[in-house]
Amino acid sequence: MNDNVIQFRRRKPPRPPRPGFRRLAIVVALLVFFLAAWGYFAFFNVPV
Repeated sequence: MNDNVIQFRRRKPPRPPRPGFRRLAIVVALLVFFLAAWGYFAFFNVPV
């Protein structure tokens, strides 16, 4: 075969967005934030 020829291929169709993924990411981010704040105040004994 001739290796000098460009072979055009079809693009993969884009996946539809998952609606629950964004909500799950927000909930996980909030949990991480509150756990980090609790750990900071629990272990470094910062006066409020």
